[in-house]
Amino acid sequence: MGGRRGGTLPGGATALALGLALLTGCGTTGTPAHTTAASPSPSATSDATLCAAIVAHWSREVLDSGTYGDYQSMGLSNGQYEILRDVVDAARAVKRRQGAAAAVQLIDRRSRAACTERYRDGAPTGGPWQ
Repeated sequence: MGGRRGGTLPGGATALALGLALLTGCGTTGTPAHTTAASPSPSATSDATLCAAIVAHWSREVLDSGTYGDYQSMGLSNGQYEILRDVVDAARAVKRRQGAAAAVQLIDRRSRAACTERYRDGAPTGGPWQ
């Protein structure tokens, strides 16, 4: 049998199919491939806000698990890890006295305050590991 072999397109049809796939966003529906609907730009999130979010997240994890992990595997700098340790120490004391909900509130407040202070003048000095 001559002609097409299992699933391949003739030469010109392959190029046409590839071109159409690129123009239509590879067959996706909805918004075009070059736009993203509610996706913030990288510059929309400040370093302090990002720091507070990641420190608060890992502080809650450490508080729940009772053990610290490696700061690099958490995606933290050394300075952010120091904030985490201070926050968790304070949260443990509050958890014993006032319960878990109060400890989580303290984590959020302290993480935000410490990270705001850390990044008040932009990026901290001493290199990216700080």
